[in-house]
Amino acid sequence: MINIDINPIALSIGPVSIGWYGIMIALAVITLVAWALFSVKKDTRLTPDMVLNAALVGIPSGIIFSRFLHVIDFWDYYAINPGKIVGGEGLSIWGAILGATIGIWLFSLINKKFSFGHLADILAPGIILAQAIGRVGCTLNGCCYGKETSLPWAIVYTNPNTHGPIGIPVHPTQVYEIMFNLIIFGVLFKLRNRFKTDGSLFLVYLSFYSVWRLGVDFIRDGRPFLFGLHQAQIISIVVLLITLTLLWKARKTCQIQSIIGPSE
Repeated sequence: MINIDINPIALSIGPVSIGWYGIMIALAVITLVAWALFSVKKDTRLTPDMVLNAALVGIPSGIIFSRFLHVIDFWDYYAINPGKIVGGEGLSIWGAILGATIGIWLFSLINKKFSFGHLADILAPGIILAQAIGRVGCTLNGCCYGKETSLPWAIVYTNPNTHGPIGIPVHPTQVYEIMFNLIIFGVLFKLRNRFKTDGSLFLVYLSFYSVWRLGVDFIRDGRPFLFGLHQAQIISIVVLLITLTLLWKARKTCQIQSIIGPSE
């Protein structure tokens, strides 16, 4: 068993407490923005200003939708505690991904200066890398843990301030996801510029992560949302069906283009 006796609160300044979770989420966002800015240095279709403007839309829309899905998932609690609906104590990773995606997509429709699909492909490897960093925060915080297990690599939270179950060995699902995300980062990095249709790499990323969340949540702590599955699993199924359909359509389009030749 691996004992984790880390206080989720990294430091306190007067009445303000700063947690490891918040620090790692901030670092994840910074990493993603830095990745995007570095990636567009030699890109002829995007500029750093476009990336920063997209970030100004994507970050708040991601946070808002992330909180929204969390509140829906725990509505029985928030229904009797409406004053706590607005807050940052609970966030949904799918909410962050989908909220930022929708926000930037709508912004691209209004702005019309860049291709949403192209920007999404640029961001895809950075997103999964940022998710790996964010899960480090989950590990230290004690949230998003797995079900009880007797496996030798189980983690046991012992700090009295932890958000995890104290003294109970559980699956380190946060660590599993960190390793998975880093592997997918390598895969997406290798697949860059391999697709003809804008947005394809982003769809591949969504497909990989959907399969992962659908599977790992069977050993992760959580509450049934629909048909005995977690909210994240239901979203994963919907996202996977959409992404696979769009990838199939993109593949068929590329096949037709390769037959008839490039357009004039």
